[in-house]
Amino acid sequence: MEFGTSSGNVELRSLIGDEDNVKDSLVMADIPGQVIISIMGNPLTSNPPDPAAVFAAALSLWHTVKKHAAANPTLNLSECYNGGDQVMRQVMRIATEFEHWSCEHVFFEDINDVWSYLLEDEFGKACISILGGPETLLDFDTRSCLRVAHELRLPVRMDTGLPVAIDVTAKNPARGAAFHKFRIQTVRDSLKDNFVEAFTADDEPFDDEFGAPYFSFYGLGEDDLLEHIADRATYSAAIELACKLAPGIDFKQIRFSQGGH
Repeated sequence: MEFGTSSGNVELRSLIGDEDNVKDSLVMADIPGQVIISIMGNPLTSNPPDPAAVFAAALSLWHTVKKHAAANPTLNLSECYNGGDQVMRQVMRIATEFEHWSCEHVFFEDINDVWSYLLEDEFGKACISILGGPETLLDFDTRSCLRVAHELRLPVRMDTGLPVAIDVTAKNPARGAAFHKFRIQTVRDSLKDNFVEAFTADDEPFDDEFGAPYFSFYGLGEDDLLEHIADRATYSAAIELACKLAPGIDFKQIRFSQGGH
């Protein structure tokens, strides 16, 4: 179905400019995006939001919303949002919020694709996937940004308090030690039965049935069985403990891929 205002159908370019002009300013990528997260990287920097990225994300979401609306004749988005122009304002709000969030939390150095092209290809589908449908755009908030980042398999910086899945192992440089490897893994407690479960990239990061994620530190003997050593609230604190127990251990060069999807 088509939707618009009383003055007729409203095109997205009326709010964000001409699509062709913006696309012409983008650079073609050589390699598709790589599904990797950096454990340690450059210090957090302030990356200015890219208007081309906002445009690409908005365009992707706009096309996805229209596709879903056309496939469901009972869905009237103009009624859901009190006018088609309000739909586009929500699309622009979401695209802008995600780009600002990404500039703070995404490790762009580990993306082997042009950021704007990646958003144009995948952002709309990822948004609707985590929101549940085009009629729920108003539900998108800051927490939704991390959910979309997980859906897109983006490399997310290890910010304190950000529920990001970690599961890394490093060799113990000390020969003859009881533990030949150490492992750091994100876990969280079930509030229902107080059972500790691993937190993975496929899990809902803000599940009300679980407590806040934290980091468990394990040692592995020759049989590779895990022995729990300690828990730490942050990944950096777990690294600090590892360096005290095994001077010279190097987690910084280790990267891990998010599974699933």
